[in-house]
Amino acid sequence: MMQDSKPQDQEPVAPVAEVGATETAAATADPGERIAALTAEIASLNDRLMRALAEVENVRRQKERELEEARKYAITGFARGLLEVADNLRRALAAVPDGGEGRDPLLQTLVTGVEMTERTLLSLFEKHRIRKIQPERGERFDPGLHQAMFEVPTADLPAGSVAEVLQPGYVLADRLLRPALVGVAKAVAKPAEPEPAPGAVVDTEV
Repeated sequence: MMQDSKPQDQEPVAPVAEVGATETAAATADPGERIAALTAEIASLNDRLMRALAEVENVRRQKERELEEARKYAITGFARGLLEVADNLRRALAAVPDGGEGRDPLLQTLVTGVEMTERTLLSLFEKHRIRKIQPERGERFDPGLHQAMFEVPTADLPAGSVAEVLQPGYVLADRLLRPALVGVAKAVAKPAEPEPAPGAVVDTEV
């Protein structure tokens, strides 16, 4: 019996020329170009990483500054309230007549108690970096620390200097709590020269 000589179905075979072209393309890929591309990608990632780290550091420093300011100035409102207490203690001591406490033991005891209270309060101020501003007479007026309430015409002090202190000021750390209230010296106006009487001879050679 004769067998069927028809060939069995077989998978298509790629042409030899096509396979050779693919292998040649893979073999001829430039390694330098790939290295350059990877190097550029690494540099870009590194740059992005450095920028992100710098941004995180900036945020950290800003938060530290905010926290430091919050700690430094947290008592601002409370400190302003205590300034009035310090003013009243000073007014009470200033109201005592000279030598009066020596003649009255009760008054002496009262003055001693007020002085001790004032010292305690000022010690507390110093502990919390609250500094008193007490300008001296003749000191240059500082608009950052002083508030001018009026002008004092005088020839004894230079114009623009402190002539009188009405109320001391205070600063908390480096922030102004209250300016010192002062009077500022003003130059005295020179009297106008009298006009010559009618018919008087004026010496024009002087």
